[in-house]
Amino acid sequence: MNLFQKTLAMKNDGRPPVWFMRQAGRYHSHYQKLKERYTFMELCRIPEVACETTMGPIRDFDFDAAILFSDLLFPLEAMGMGLTYEPGPKLDRKLETLADVRKLQGGAQLAEKLSFQGKAMELIRKELPREKGLLGFVGGPATLFCYAVEGSHSGELSSAITGMRDGRFRAFFEEKLLDLLAENMALQARAGADTIVIMDTSAGELDAASFRDIEVPAIGELIKRFHARCPGVPVSYYSKGTGPAHWMALDDLPLACVGFDWRESITDILSLWGRKTAVQGNFDPNLLFLDSRELEPRIRAFFEEALKLPKESRRGWVCGLGHGVLPGTPEASVRLFLKLQREAFGGSA
Repeated sequence: MNLFQKTLAMKNDGRPPVWFMRQAGRYHSHYQKLKERYTFMELCRIPEVACETTMGPIRDFDFDAAILFSDLLFPLEAMGMGLTYEPGPKLDRKLETLADVRKLQGGAQLAEKLSFQGKAMELIRKELPREKGLLGFVGGPATLFCYAVEGSHSGELSSAITGMRDGRFRAFFEEKLLDLLAENMALQARAGADTIVIMDTSAGELDAASFRDIEVPAIGELIKRFHARCPGVPVSYYSKGTGPAHWMALDDLPLACVGFDWRESITDILSLWGRKTAVQGNFDPNLLFLDSRELEPRIRAFFEEALKLPKESRRGWVCGLGHGVLPGTPEASVRLFLKLQREAFGGSA
């Protein structure tokens, strides 16, 4: 088992592994050079280029795990929703009515349109050092629904939130998305992913009752169908903008790891969840814009607080940010985080 796998199994007594969401992205000079030659779609869809994009930050910063460079909206494109990036994602239709949902394609067979992800994952697995972990990912049901209803993810989401209860979400998820998304997860797992992360960045838009009653059962059914295809492959879940009332609803899901944003202290989260599942997070990505003289004590304090906890509370800690690396983040800040993390926790293991 590599360090990342050991941590997901909550068997790591040494240094926590580090990976960042969006560690391959616009802030990184390696990505910027590739972007001069390829469109965003090409970066994702050409397996060799997706592999190179993924590997850039591994070579440069020595993260402990790589995450497939792709986009969570490709299943919506496979369902018949035209997708462009201008530069942010835009869909050419919106699910304004139940009739709009019924017009979508659905089913596991559509995952053939996502085969480029599996091919890229196979290349990454071959190139990635054996001691490094590998993550795949898909969007969460609520997140994909919000995009599908609104056409993008800017501004208020009132139509999507209403749609969670007016029949559109049930038809979208159960009739169209469920088997496609489960197969999408499976194709990444079969190609070598150590875990599949369900990225639910819109979950915080739901009140706790809607999250518990609608989103959590959907996630549970998704994991069930994925595990029917790939038994034993760990599933991780990340949500943004959620709080304790939301997290409590996750208790009965078969999750290996739960990711948290930066709004709660890492010590509180590890104390609450550190004996239940592995925990991913959760340094504030906004702080990486600070001058190094201000940033360094913030990072040190983050690690010092975690070190005060009993070792058993940190066995399942996947160290990282509370969300993705933001565009414009100084590369020096990323290097500083990894350097100080290794100093604080004792080197490579």
